[in-house]
Amino acid sequence: MMFKQFLKRSPLKRTFFFLGSDAILLALAFYLSFYIRFEGEIPEIHLMQFFVYLPAFAGLKIIAFYLFQIHRFTWSYVGLYELLKIFKILTICSLILSSLILFLAYEESFKGFPRSVFLIDYTLSLILVGGFMISKRVYLHGTKISLTEQKRTLIIGAGNAGEQIVRDMKRTKDSPYLPVAFVDDDPSKEKVLIHGIKVMGDRKDIPEIIKNLEIEMAVIAMPSIPSKEIRDIVSYLHKAGVSEIRIIPGTKEIMSRNISILDIKKIDLKDLLSREPIQIEYSQVRKSLEGKRVLITGAGGSIGSELGRQIAQFKPSLLALLDFDETELFYITQELKEDHPGLEVLSVLGDILNGEKMAAVYREIAPQVVFHAAAYKHVPMIEDFPEEAIRINILGTKILAELSQKSGVEKFVFVSTDKAVNPTSVMGVSKRVAEMVIMDMNHREKTQFMAVRFGNVLGSRGSVIPIFQEQIRRGGPVTVTHPEMKRYFITIPEAVLLVLQAGSMGEGGEVFVLDMGEQVNIYDVACELIRLSGFEPEKDIPIVFTGIRPGEKLFEEVLNAEEGVEGTAHPKIFKAKFGKSLTEGYLNERIERLEGFAKIQDTRSIVQTFHELIPYYQPNRNEVDEEG
Repeated sequence: MMFKQFLKRSPLKRTFFFLGSDAILLALAFYLSFYIRFEGEIPEIHLMQFFVYLPAFAGLKIIAFYLFQIHRFTWSYVGLYELLKIFKILTICSLILSSLILFLAYEESFKGFPRSVFLIDYTLSLILVGGFMISKRVYLHGTKISLTEQKRTLIIGAGNAGEQIVRDMKRTKDSPYLPVAFVDDDPSKEKVLIHGIKVMGDRKDIPEIIKNLEIEMAVIAMPSIPSKEIRDIVSYLHKAGVSEIRIIPGTKEIMSRNISILDIKKIDLKDLLSREPIQIEYSQVRKSLEGKRVLITGAGGSIGSELGRQIAQFKPSLLALLDFDETELFYITQELKEDHPGLEVLSVLGDILNGEKMAAVYREIAPQVVFHAAAYKHVPMIEDFPEEAIRINILGTKILAELSQKSGVEKFVFVSTDKAVNPTSVMGVSKRVAEMVIMDMNHREKTQFMAVRFGNVLGSRGSVIPIFQEQIRRGGPVTVTHPEMKRYFITIPEAVLLVLQAGSMGEGGEVFVLDMGEQVNIYDVACELIRLSGFEPEKDIPIVFTGIRPGEKLFEEVLNAEEGVEGTAHPKIFKAKFGKSLTEGYLNERIERLEGFAKIQDTRSIVQTFHELIPYYQPNRNEVDEEG
């Protein structure tokens, strides 16, 4: 312990210690090279040569070690980099010494120097100095006693990430992981040893490997693997009885740095449903936001708050946050002020339906870019209160759009939904009408109006995932409306990144459609959440089918029947193509009628007017069905 403290507290003494140790080892290597060359009996003349040449052979190498700072390493973590550095220095020094002595071989004092000593000395110097450097690491790993209980761990992925994870597992004193095998789908890696751990097969061999090696835990060490393959691997693990599954972050999170066991995290639903990293043109987004006055409506919600977090990184001159919910508005405002002390963040508590208040807000902050995320979004709730969808989703959007136009806002980005496509719900059809409102206003003045559609957001308030998690926490049952119910899913950060990208690309008049990947069965999602919580579906936590609710569809779409789609410069963003548009007078007249029906809560007239505006609206409502 005293020796360890001595090395820690005195860097100069530490350097002298290692230099002295290396001097002894290099002298020993030089002596042994003569000893081996002459088979244990060194002639007196060559023994004299040993003493004459020792300062040169050891001294040059010690000086090189000092100049190239070979001793600035952590003893317990010596690796290939340090050993390669020693190899290079000793190789260069040996070449210099051998060239010099051979060049001076005609001199009397250099005659008869045994040439094989060069090679023997070089080899022994590498072995002794390199061995000394890694001695403590070998000792620590050979005698390591973990204070935590280690679990027999299967590493899935024998690539660079898997190698780094196993290396860190082995050198970390209290690692909870005991790596016992790799699996990898690359057939060329089968039976290969990585840090002493064998690649036992591919993912199809997982059940047999788990059984034979008594695996307790698995770590998926493949940062760039798509979510579909993760689900496939997790399925094999669950079938084999392994419930403790860990994963390392995606490539976007770890970038190019080394991976350690600190990066290992519990696998969650985001890993299973959305894994492929989103790439955006940051320079293009920065150009559209940097130095601008930005207003976000619905800033306290899931999408609005994430818009605030990400927009703040692009250094707008002002970030105004508008919401009706004072608590959520307070939290996101405080968060952004703490994280971005140099950014002017302004809270605006108010209702978007209050036209006078909104006009005052626009006069005060003079926004240049508006992201409109304020909306009512819960399908079953809005089916019961369609008048509120008209007020907030349509009239609120119209108020803000008109103010944006009058105020000379450069861009107005409306956050829409895939439920606006072939709508069967009031929420969906109200969002579609709101899209029509802003499209109708485009090109009247200089303001560029555009909409961005995407599907269900993982983890947003009131969405299916938090509901399932709460039901599991209570012990079940987990309620699913229909065994064939499917939905698109996207994470909040991914959705917002694409909204920002679409907003920077838009020139006005576009309805952008985000590539949501593949639809996922909601029953499967419920099963995975139950398993991730450590339970078995139907056995520990029952799943109950409750029937499709009013306004719901079995699956969502991203394009209407009469729409087409065209690509953009971004592979995950498309533009919807529309057929014949309604005249401005017809649209405004129907919206006025909707406003009137909303005031008297005339649901049948509301639904009928929606159908006049959107002929392909197929309301899934009992009273409409009864009317025929």
